[in-house]
Amino acid sequence: MSLGVTQPLPRESNLDELAETIGEWQHRWTALWHGEHDNRFPSTDMARRVWEQHRRNFDLWHEEDKARKPNATDAEIAAVKRKIDKLNQERNNLIETLDEAFLTMLVQRHVLAAPDAPWNSETPGSIIDRLSILSLKVYHMQEQEDRADASEEHREKCKAKRTTLEHQRGDLTCALQDLINDLFSAKKKMKIYRQFKMYNDPNLNPEIYKNKT
Repeated sequence: MSLGVTQPLPRESNLDELAETIGEWQHRWTALWHGEHDNRFPSTDMARRVWEQHRRNFDLWHEEDKARKPNATDAEIAAVKRKIDKLNQERNNLIETLDEAFLTMLVQRHVLAAPDAPWNSETPGSIIDRLSILSLKVYHMQEQEDRADASEEHREKCKAKRTTLEHQRGDLTCALQDLINDLFSAKKKMKIYRQFKMYNDPNLNPEIYKNKT
């Protein structure tokens, strides 16, 4: 599997290439974390936020795998479920921090959309989250495609699926760049859509506050 992990990571040099740059970061980090290569924390603000958010999806992916082990005990599944809940809460919080970064960039550039400019139903942060998950899907489908112990039929099916995932990732990268272009040319307005996840909040989840000792 050729992943090019030894090359330096690209920087967010300009807005016209930001979506592609973010996708490349996610691709590189996915490979780095699986291979345990040197992985220094990013120095720029946007890269740091993308790194944090992608790491939560990476950790979630592997915790979900653990929960599905056929020989997992009830105690192991319960522990994994709690860890998944924590990671998923952090993942959603970090989507919001990505959107906060884009709003800050718009303010810094004095971009002000017209009052009647349309909203986008999906924010940049939520698209980046979807790209993150696609990066993980592509990597793990490639792993299956390369399995020496699998049948030729299995590998061919995984190759076809990986090709489809790559196309989807390319389409979503274009969609993110289109949204970035529309936001920074004031063609669309942006706001942060808060998640307000309730299941982890002891004051909002009735199974927690009704069963306090």
